Amino acid sequence: MPKLTQAVWRYRYEKMTQLMDELAVDALVFTTADFFQYATNFHTDVQPWERPIFAVIPRQGEGFLVMNELSTNHMRFSKEAQKVWITDVTFYAEHPMVQNRLPLISQLPEVLADRLKRAGLHRARIATDGGSSVLAAAQRLLPDLHVRVATSECRSLRWQKHAEELAVMQAVAELSDWVQDRYRENIKPGRLVQELDFAMASLFVQEAAERFPGEQFEVIRCWTLSGPASASPHGDGASCGARIKEGDVLVNIVIPRLNGLTIENERTWFCGAPDDRKKALWCAARDATAAAVDAAVTGRPVCSIDAAAQAVIERAGFADCIRHRTGHAIGIVHHEYPEDMAFSQRPLLDNEVYSAEPGLYMYGVGGFRLDDTVVVGATPRVLTKTPKSLEYATVG
Repeated sequence: MPKLTQAVWRYRYEKMTQLMDELAVDALVFTTADFFQYATNFHTDVQPWERPIFAVIPRQGEGFLVMNELSTNHMRFSKEAQKVWITDVTFYAEHPMVQNRLPLISQLPEVLADRLKRAGLHRARIATDGGSSVLAAAQRLLPDLHVRVATSECRSLRWQKHAEELAVMQAVAELSDWVQDRYRENIKPGRLVQELDFAMASLFVQEAAERFPGEQFEVIRCWTLSGPASASPHGDGASCGARIKEGDVLVNIVIPRLNGLTIENERTWFCGAPDDRKKALWCAARDATAAAVDAAVTGRPVCSIDAAAQAVIERAGFADCIRHRTGHAIGIVHHEYPEDMAFSQRPLLDNEVYSAEPGLYMYGVGGFRLDDTVVVGATPRVLTKTPKSLEYATVG
């Protein structure tokens, strides 16, 4: 069963310790949902802007958490399942209790300051993933505490994946390929586009239940754009009641998440035989995806992925149809770090994971995008295997 074990915790903790050394700090404090999950393997169940959460990872000693009481039983479930990596938790309340009273959310700076002091961090140097008004208030209570925001530096922690993370991503990618086959069987003229997506999401969770019982599976997105609306990467804002028509180009987006890790799998379909212009656009998109995948080689610049795809599209004569970068890193969330793929000159590292999704968008015709999830290496490894042939893409 693909899941994350203590081996991933040790791998991530080593990276966090290395970052503390580089930044010359004594601890990291994570305040955002995705970094909280990175450090704990706890699937966050609150919005931190509304119910702040803190994961404190010291260089010396055990880490600890400050969380909202809403997460009490979820944390208990996670402990019992031995899924969560940090189990020292202080809860605060958002409503006053008569018995067993917890500190209120208005007292959160005092709670955090007390926990930092008890951990010997009241005179420490701390780096955090982002600004936090609560942490700033706690700092005022601890005048010898030094806090620096290190957002970009923290993001580098998530570039390279552990082998167990890649195994989870491979498993859910294979499930996404299965769902793409179901899409191919169900694309028909007259079908409501939104109804198709919800039907495919239903099949998705049923198959996931067979493959991954008891694990954390989520359908982040099953979304199709059909006809001219697909010329806008995120639709035309009028999806309600839209139906598939004979001759439509369809772009679908399949994004699942398993045990805290995400992949992407997108394909472009034809409802009926395409004309020559549509074939040319589709082939250019396919060839650009292949070039992007081939460029995901350890040591090459990150931006070479985007440059390789763009060169193919320009040679095909469709440069004016490009509306976005070739892709993005992917992992805990489906838009991961680095977020500047098209401009980053740093060398690619082993086991980074990217979406390779160059797109072509011709107004009045449609969109053309074939998205694979690829692992960086001396030889890039593609996790998604849905066929990329005109024969497979043509339905009916």
